[in-house]
Parts: sequence; structure tokens; C-alpha cells
Amino acid sequence: MKILLPDSVDLAALKLPPEATGVFYDIHQSVPDSDIDADALVVWGNPGRQLRDAAARLAKLRWVQTLAAGPDMVLAAGFGPDVVITSGAGLHDLTVAEHTLALVLAAARQLPELTRAQIGHRWVAEAGGLRPVDDPDHFRTLRAAHVVIWGFGGIAATLAPYLTTLGARVTGVARSAGTRHGYPVVTAGDLPELLPTADVLINILPATAATRHAVDAKVLALLPPKAWFVNVGRGATVDETALLAALRSGALAGAALDVFDREPLPATSGLWDEPNVIITPHSAGGRPIGAAGLIRANLDALVAGRPLRNVVTS
Repeated sequence: MKILLPDSVDLAALKLPPEATGVFYDIHQSVPDSDIDADALVVWGNPGRQLRDAAARLAKLRWVQTLAAGPDMVLAAGFGPDVVITSGAGLHDLTVAEHTLALVLAAARQLPELTRAQIGHRWVAEAGGLRPVDDPDHFRTLRAAHVVIWGFGGIAATLAPYLTTLGARVTGVARSAGTRHGYPVVTAGDLPELLPTADVLINILPATAATRHAVDAKVLALLPPKAWFVNVGRGATVDETALLAALRSGALAGAALDVFDREPLPATSGLWDEPNVIITPHSAGGRPIGAAGLIRANLDALVAGRPLRNVVTS
């Protein structure tokens, strides 16, 4: 069995079974003709054109393992129906949760405003000194704040305890209601009652046909003016035109965004110049922790004919 391994990630810890031969490939180049007989393909950071080329030429392919949490790029490449696709769900829980917490705290502690003031050599006296313990009209602390997380999977399960430790009340939103990891979870049908009570809405939705622009003008209008919106899911799930309008009208206090519908975010986007917007360059993840272990576990399962982990079903 031949498995193609990307040159974009350190896989020194990967120990292949005797039945497998690993071949590293350049993710920016077409797979060489000598390797189009591969049975398995691991992808990480591959451009869309390279994935489409692989889908068209690797006729013997049985399995594609993406190290990304979201498999949308691989699904769009056009691999055949007989090719099993598995995602990197779980590999980015720690890093994305840490980045999200940083964005939420930056919003609460007014870091966008303070950073701009520092650049202008301006001492923001009104942001320091004596402050009220509670400010009902602004999001200034996680203490007693209500944080809603839409997309309550592994990343949310890692993030929620961090928020709880700092005093926040967390409610999840997912496709089915109940209790997950000790937190109450409701469905999107409950958003009209839930979002008006939120201080922060964190979006971790994957990009699917069903979630395209899920965060639209109607959803944003449910949030109170003091609320912040944080997106670490996928840019395609947010209507950026509606988001910009909500920010400019004062209907939303601010937004912290790590992902965008088009990346890199065009220089012409109005989001760049909004004083209450934090922009990071899709940097929440980017470090698949435990990649070697997941590849080996799925490779062993493939050889043994067992079900693989993180199989993408739609």
C-alpha cells in the first residue's frame, strides 16, 4: 500500500506499518506520474487546483485524510464516491480554543481601541483608571457574561471550560438539543430567544450547503448592541455584507474574525477599517496536534478493514 504524505507538516513521529510505503510529495505540484498508483493521500494546506488534479489522476485511491478540521476543500475537489474521506477533527481543538479565547478577551478589554491609540501615541484615559465593576451597556468582562457558541463540537468542548473558569455562562447551539460536555445545547430554532441575552456569539460552524451565510442579517439583528461576534469557523457561514452593516450602524458592538468568505481578505473590504473589528489571518489553527497518531490509526483501520475515524458522510 502506498500512502502519499504532504511536505507541509512535520510527520517525523509517524511510524508506518510494514504493509505501507510512505512517499512525501510537494503540495504545490501535481503528484508525479510515478506515484499516481497511490492507495491513500494525506493533505494539509493543498491548493484547490492540486487537489482537483489528484482527484482526476489518482485512479487507485481508496482513502483521503485531510488534516484540516473542515473537509470542504477536499469535498470540492471531486474525489470519486468510492474514496473514503476522513477529516482532521480533533487535531485543532487546543489551538483554535486558545486563539478564540484570546479574541474574546481582546474584545472585552478593548484591545482594538487601545492598540490604535498606542499607534497614535494617545493615552486613553477613559479606558483606564477607576471603572465600574459592572457595565450593563458594554461587554467588558467574561465574569457573568453569556457566551453562545454556535457549532458545539470538539473545539467548543475545549473552549467552554476556559470561558467558564473566567466566569462566563456558556450555551451551545447545534443540530440537536440536550446536554454536551456538561453544557446546555439548543438548536438554531431557539436563536430568537437566546441571542438577545448574549454578550458574545462565537461561530464555529463548518462550511456546508446548509450553513452558507447562516449568520445573516436576521441572526445579527437578534444580538443586543453591546454584543460581539467572533468567527473561527468558516468564512462562508457569515454574510459579511450584513455584518459590516450591523457594525457601521451600531447594532453590533464589534467583531473578531479569523476566517473570511474570500481569503486573503481583499484590501478593499470595509472590514479592515472598522475600529471595532479584530482581524487575524486564518491563524487560529494551522498546527494539527496529533496528526501522526490519527494517520496511523486510520491507516491501521484501512488495512484491517475496520471503520476509520472522522469519516465525512456528507
